[in-house]
Order: sequence, then C-alpha cells, then structure tokens
Amino acid sequence: MNALLNESDWLNQLDWLNGQGDAMLQLVENLANINSGTFNLDGLKEVADCLTAEFNKLDGELSISESRPQLSINSAGKSEQQTLGDIIHISKRPQAKKKILLCIHMDTVYAKDHPFQKCQWLENGNLNGPGVADAKGGLVVMLYALLAFEKSPLAKNIGWEVLINPDEEIGSPGSVHLINEIAQRCSAGLLFEPALPDGTLVSWRKGSGNFTFVAKGKAAHSGREFEKGRNAIVAMAKLMGAIDQLNSTPEITYNVGNFQGGGALNVVPDLAIGRVNVRIKSVEQQNQVEQQFSDLVKVANQADGIFIEMHGQFSSPPKPMSPGVADLQLRINQCAKLLDTEINWRGTGGASDGNKFAAAGLPNIDTLGPRGGDIHSMDEYLIPESLVPSAKLVTLILLSFANEK
Repeated sequence: MNALLNESDWLNQLDWLNGQGDAMLQLVENLANINSGTFNLDGLKEVADCLTAEFNKLDGELSISESRPQLSINSAGKSEQQTLGDIIHISKRPQAKKKILLCIHMDTVYAKDHPFQKCQWLENGNLNGPGVADAKGGLVVMLYALLAFEKSPLAKNIGWEVLINPDEEIGSPGSVHLINEIAQRCSAGLLFEPALPDGTLVSWRKGSGNFTFVAKGKAAHSGREFEKGRNAIVAMAKLMGAIDQLNSTPEITYNVGNFQGGGALNVVPDLAIGRVNVRIKSVEQQNQVEQQFSDLVKVANQADGIFIEMHGQFSSPPKPMSPGVADLQLRINQCAKLLDTEINWRGTGGASDGNKFAAAGLPNIDTLGPRGGDIHSMDEYLIPESLVPSAKLVTLILLSFANEK
C-alpha cells in the first residue's frame, strides 16, 4: 500500500459521514422491519425495491437479474427446483484498470411465519431485530461508504462493483455463478457481514457443506405383517448416529440438523430423510468427509431391503489465510490507525460468500459491517454507534486503493 496522502486531507473526506448516523440507523430499521427470509420472494422484492432506490444515488449502472433456481430434496425425498429472489448488481467506472468488489446479502434466516419480525430498542441502547446485524446493517454501511467515497476527487481512479444477493443464508446456490464471474474482474473484495461485538474482524473461515440422506425401505402393517417391513427410520437413525460419532475434533464438526420420516404408528415407515451440516478447515478435510459419508452409506446399504442415497456438497470451500488476505489486513490496519482504532483478527467456523470469492481467486475481508451479535436468533442485535465508524473505515479503504498508482 502506497503512503497515504496528508492525513487531514483523508479525514476531511469523512466529515460528511459524521452527520449521517440517524439516517443510516433509520434505513437499517426500515429494512429489518421487512421480512426477507430466503424463500419469502415478496419480502425480498420489497427490500430490493428499497435498495434500488437507495443505490441509484450512486449514479452507477444498476441491473436486476434472476437467480438460478435451487435444486433441493423435498420432504418426499424427491428432487425439486425452488425459485429464489432477484440479484442486484451495480457497477461504476467498469473500464477502470483496478476494480474493487463490494458484496453482501439481503436475505435473512427468519421465514415470513417466524415469530421474530420487527425491531425493538433494548435497554442498553442496542437495536434488536431480524437481520439488523446480518446483514441489513452491512447493506447500509456499504451504501454510505460508497456515497462518501464518491464525493472524493480520488474516486475517479478506480472502479467498483456491488453484488447484493438474495440467497447467501442457504449457500448462494442461485448467485454463485455471478460470484465466480465478478471475482475474475476485481482486485480485492470487501464484504459486509457483521463484525464481532467488540469490533474484531474475521481472518479465515471454515468451509461448509450441507448433505441430505434419503433412506427407502418397505412399508408393512406393524401388527399383521411386521416382519415384511423394512424400517427406513431405524436405518436413517443408525446412519445419523454414526455420523454424529465422527465428531472427535473441533476442526471438523458434523451437525445432524433435521430428521423427517414416518406417519401412522401402525405402519412400518418406508421413507426417512436426514440432513447434516459439516464444517471443515481444509480441502483435505473436505475430501476426508466426503469419503467418510460414502463409506457409511455403503455399510448402511448392506442391510436387507434398505437403500440410502446421498445428495449435497460443500457449497462454501474453506477460506484460509493467504498472502492476498494478509495484504488486505495490513491495509485495513493502516486505515484504522487514521481513525485512532486498532483492529483485532480471528478465525471462525462460520461461512460466508467470502469463502466462494476466495475459492474463485479473489482475496477479501468479509466482516466490514457494523458490530452486532446473537445473529440467527431472536436476540440478534446491532450496536448503533458502530454504523458511522464502520462506514468511515470502508471509505478509507477505498481511498487507499484510489490513491495508488
């Protein structure tokens, strides 16, 4: 990173943000009060319409495109395609030699029938609400950092692309093709998942994979012809127990997260479905898990009258430390010093779109959103006073790129 311009010149670029805290907070609250669970297409469209109006202020090239449908296994054990929300893409100065990616999602884990729907203020001054940290707050930080950056005469020196996707919470199956495409055009990535409550940013991430196992047996009357039945639930329970017993190190975790099967109690069940999430730190561990699952299915299928098939994959490869990430960390540390702050770093078991961008070759930092915590729960909260400082840091990062020759 080249030497910065006079510090007072850089900090003067941030003056505008000092008066934007209330507007930023209001926009977060407005967005969070619109349910945008991944499969709530109407809610996602409402959020997308709001974001389109806001991001049009940047005077970039904005387009809306359809996501590719998600292929999933339904409760009947059959493959089906599920429609996902639309994707927002914005670019500015696309012909620039250096382009920076900015990305975050607009979907949340809270379905439209989830009891957690509206924001409320907590006694400690934090804002509790669905997606306030993950990632409605990140959307707002990204927007206001770009608005501030575009006020600088340095902005003309670089281009940028914004990707706002509707499916990150399920692994971005409908937008990963754009992730791979944009990664080839950009020099570095800034993603806006929430920072940790104390301001710590994430350096490396585990990879994540979702797997669905479908067991088929033979139905029979449990009283008259019990011996003719082949119990799919029992077979699946044995397989899920064997997978759970693979947990022996914190580096690899196997979470049996969902189990479906059965009906009337006087029928031997002929169908059962088990769903598992796995987290790994390396590609070698990914290969290990895939082999373990293949071996366990082979053993299970030796049982008389039972057939089990496996679906799924690792949708988010591991995101290890790399020279490119180390360079970004150094850049961010230098920018933070201008704001009289110090950045701490740590790894995490959580996955994000940063994993996919890294796998596509784009170094990125993916926790540049505001501070918050208890995400994916009804206790999710945002620390409001972190909105403006987070936007200032991102603005300085962009200015540092634009200051380079």
